[in-house]
Amino acid sequence: MSNRRLLISMAHPDDESFGLGGLIAKYVAEGVDVYLICSTDGGAGTVLPEFLEEYESISDLRQAELDCAAAILGFKQVFNLGYKDSGMMNSESSKDPACSWQAPREEMTRKVVEILREVKPQVVITFNRYGGYGHPDHIAIQRATVDAFRLASDSEYITENLPPYTPQKLYYTAMPTRRLRYNILRTRMRGQDPRKMGRNNDIDLVAILENVEPMHTRVDIRDYLEIWDQASLCHKSQLAGGFLNRPPMWYRRRFGSKQNFTRVFPAPRRDRVDEHDLFEGVELDEAVEVH
Repeated sequence: MSNRRLLISMAHPDDESFGLGGLIAKYVAEGVDVYLICSTDGGAGTVLPEFLEEYESISDLRQAELDCAAAILGFKQVFNLGYKDSGMMNSESSKDPACSWQAPREEMTRKVVEILREVKPQVVITFNRYGGYGHPDHIAIQRATVDAFRLASDSEYITENLPPYTPQKLYYTAMPTRRLRYNILRTRMRGQDPRKMGRNNDIDLVAILENVEPMHTRVDIRDYLEIWDQASLCHKSQLAGGFLNRPPMWYRRRFGSKQNFTRVFPAPRRDRVDEHDLFEGVELDEAVEVH
């Protein structure tokens, strides 16, 4: 048990590794209890047939990959909310009543409040308001997490046997605009449409850039790039997050060794990087035993 606790609220099996693997490994190594919310089963992901030989469904495969990554990264606990994967916006799967995009916002919010009150994290991370790249599952869990961050401390918001708790800091994941602009330029030079990227041509790099939010926190994770890669490789059915196409390690240590965040609460005084540790300014309390 630790008196520093971090809750990461994401949508799919692989979000934890591809986006935040280095950061998670760093804080776990430093003795922080790191918890994960995974809101969906990942069942709408595209998977090559050979990956399903040992599994009854895509969801079972994706859960096994998450279990692999979670063991490598060292999460204290993983909370699965159990919603179906919505797929991309306006797809048929996004209209399924059981998917997270169709779930009542208050219902998902209550689940996150209960986890916040149980885990008692000082720091919470989720997606930005665009859900990173506009994925409806990302947007749904982002909204629920932001609502829950506020409601967790409200004594009038009742959850059974779980008293109010006030988390201290809320962050969104962030991507440097320079890298996005470079990727858009490189895509256009190759004759590709930056609004139709990804395996299914449903990733809009221009929209991602238009929805970037200011960065306030930059954390050095250069000593954790190898374990980040190991966790990403667990998600083989998702092409391991493009692992095979990554730049050499020396280049990543020099130019890709930071993970960036937008600080939502407490609100920054100005839009610039002014801290390098998510726990900067946090008031520590006693360790918490989670059941």
